[in-house]
Amino acid sequence: MAQSASAVEHLGATPAKRPMRPIDLVHLARQCLGDEGLEQEILRLFDTTIATYLVRLQQSATPDEVKLNIHSIKGAAAGVGAFGIADIARAAEAELAEGRSIPAEQLADLAMAVEEVRSFIARVLTSELA
Repeated sequence: MAQSASAVEHLGATPAKRPMRPIDLVHLARQCLGDEGLEQEILRLFDTTIATYLVRLQQSATPDEVKLNIHSIKGAAAGVGAFGIADIARAAEAELAEGRSIPAEQLADLAMAVEEVRSFIARVLTSELA
């Protein structure tokens, strides 16, 4: 039993490794219980959703709207396995929690990450259809 506890403690101390792809397809497959049709549908929905959330973030007029939209981006991205986007959004939330605004460079990084993920989704869906 002590051996199991030390293994768990060791795993907790190790930083999470992020995949090299814009979306962790293994994570997505686990979330969809291996249902490839569901994976494709989730990717299509996420593609539309993340684009909408980004536009809403860019058009946010109040601090509450910014918080809501950045939180929505973080959650949607983490759920589908777009961990790069989720990490940028998490950092942006930290800025907001400390009473600072999100730096323009960070917003630009987020927009680039969204475009990279959307391009990746398009490639994945196209190769799935071929």
